[in-house]
Amino acid sequence: MNTTEQIHQQDLERLKLLRYIDDDFMSVCLADNFEGVELILRIVLRREDIKIKSVRTQELLKNLQGRSAILDVHAIDSTNKEFDVEIQRSDAGAGAKRARHNSSLLDAHILKAGDDTENIPDSYVIFITENDVMKGNQPIYPVERYVTIGENKVLFDDGSHILYVNGKYRGNDEIGKLMHDFSCTNPDDMNYEALAKKARYFKKDEEGVAAMCKIMEDMRIEAALNSARETAERLIKKDKMTLEEIAECVPLLSLDELREIEARVLQLA
Repeated sequence: MNTTEQIHQQDLERLKLLRYIDDDFMSVCLADNFEGVELILRIVLRREDIKIKSVRTQELLKNLQGRSAILDVHAIDSTNKEFDVEIQRSDAGAGAKRARHNSSLLDAHILKAGDDTENIPDSYVIFITENDVMKGNQPIYPVERYVTIGENKVLFDDGSHILYVNGKYRGNDEIGKLMHDFSCTNPDDMNYEALAKKARYFKKDEEGVAAMCKIMEDMRIEAALNSARETAERLIKKDKMTLEEIAECVPLLSLDELREIEARVLQLA
């Protein structure tokens, strides 16, 4: 077995273990799966009136300072309410400041120049984490703003909503069944067909498996290129090698790409 065949076999083994809680797999499975996204939002928000009209996965939102967040699923329903669903396996990636940052980016993305802020639609940032990050043994933790008036707290009702979903929850209810499906590697063991059918396509259908393997290959190439760019940038900053010498050390990048990196480094210096 040559190296290419070995890598392909490794991809097939990795594919068997992928779950919806793995955000890359989730993004692929929900990319055009309106039924699946609606199911998730209806269960998490406990609403039956959700009707998705568009879904954009792995969307890059940027603010004026250049910082960005990749929204795993960015959905808009028929009333123009916006939903940002993030899958976080790591507790560290779902902190309060991250939630605040993503909520602000989502609002900035929704509001267009000249729009009246009073007309901005509600937004929802939903973190589905593999662990119970709030450690309260609850299935869902809604985060809302309140106004303190004397001893009373009144909902601020600004339309900005943040929810944390406990991926460890396994109650005998809809959210428990959903979290089971998010951690399930075998589509045939899932509770909800809207999720199972896409997972089954990418894990067991010949065409779907080929598509998923191509995606993993593309991700591997992109990761290698990003690593090469970081190495080239460090070498350029040291200013001890010519671009031609760096090209020999980082063969994945062309001289033109190295010149672009050099121009960016000099601009930021």
